[in-house]
Amino acid sequence: MTADSLWTSAEIAAATNGTASGDFAVTGVTFDSREVAPGDLFVALSGETTDGHRFLPQAFGRGAAGALVSAECDQPHVRVADTMAALEDLARASRARTAGKVIGVTGSVGKTGTKEALFAALDRAEPGTAHRSVKSYNNHTGVPLSLARMPRDARFGVFEMGMNHAGELAALTRIVRPHVALVTTIAPAHTEFFRDESAIADAKGEIFQGLEPGGTAIVPFDSPHRDRLIAAAKPHAERIVTFGLNEGADVRAVETMKTRTGGTFITARLPGGELSFTLGQPGSHWVANAMAVLAAVDAAGGDLELAGLALAELGGLPGRGARFLAAVDGGEALVIDESYNANPASMRATLAVLAEAQGTRKLAVLGEMRELGAASADYHAGLAEPVRAAGVGYAILVGDAMAALAKELEGRVEFVHVADAASARDRLAAVLAPGDAVLVKGSNAIGLANVVAALAGRA
Repeated sequence: MTADSLWTSAEIAAATNGTASGDFAVTGVTFDSREVAPGDLFVALSGETTDGHRFLPQAFGRGAAGALVSAECDQPHVRVADTMAALEDLARASRARTAGKVIGVTGSVGKTGTKEALFAALDRAEPGTAHRSVKSYNNHTGVPLSLARMPRDARFGVFEMGMNHAGELAALTRIVRPHVALVTTIAPAHTEFFRDESAIADAKGEIFQGLEPGGTAIVPFDSPHRDRLIAAAKPHAERIVTFGLNEGADVRAVETMKTRTGGTFITARLPGGELSFTLGQPGSHWVANAMAVLAAVDAAGGDLELAGLALAELGGLPGRGARFLAAVDGGEALVIDESYNANPASMRATLAVLAEAQGTRKLAVLGEMRELGAASADYHAGLAEPVRAAGVGYAILVGDAMAALAKELEGRVEFVHVADAASARDRLAAVLAPGDAVLVKGSNAIGLANVVAALAGRA
């Protein structure tokens, strides 16, 4: 075993009850042949539409040190009966060997941003000692992969967990086995699969079922589902901590003041005292996220003062609040990239951010919100007031479901309703002017990342 190895072939075989073709060591793990880096273990997953074994030549061509397979392979490998089950076994072995503190994050809104902020806060004290799930790897394949990638000597591991249906989080959290489990917020998302928000809260509350003995549950105090989440946590948590903006929260922003750069200067009260810091990310929703981060850092035994510094330095994530200036006809326009995903709560929050942005004119490219079920039209129509409140001078509405919002905006806000992201890109290019501020947001499947990419090409 080399000093920087993540797994040896013997360890992989022992964890998965597999058979190694010989001795080798890997420095990373992936199931996407396009992401293979030299030294990686390539996991050949077999799905409904494709078989990872077909991509073994590409994986080894990109420098894979070995593969996890369930079929013949003439390259270094560990052979198992089922590669998906083996990936889960490797994740469990990773979790079993770590001495670090493990934190699980879920929620209807803000879980990826909160996960990234929490990672930055924990890693600030000793860079390189914290680990987190990358991108939005938060489902039945992404969570085991993220765990399998955790360095053996990590001091902290932060794992995002998502779900579309009841029961999914219960399975994931029992693999992660967090010492700290955090729910960011409850809001309409994937409502196509749930009878109401209470059912969503119940599904999110499943994260507490995997808590380690002595673990801490962190719950949004300001949520109307607070007591429901607390009840879900009580059988599994030794300690329950609430966070929020209102009186009574255990971790609370008692004073806030907007900064000239769009962030917020915050004085936060925690059970052990107060902390003042500047939050770099704009938007009131990020103030609540920051309270959640502080609560989790405190519960995991991290350094709160350095967490405050990390929150000051935190930049926006691509697709989730990143900002840049795009060149437009001899000038520049501010672009706010929220293109990764959307639901009613996050739409309202980011429109409020647009309202505070500096710009001679506010534009919004809004893609339809998916998986909202029978209430979809009502949710889309309900965005009319936030659009007007944000001072949007011109809106580009994308997708069939946006017809309900288009109807509400008629005669009130100038807009155009287009079928797809390509049409939105072309329309925006025709109207964007120097000094504008433009928000781009919609469900990921709409493809508004392509609109942002076109704008980024001008940056």
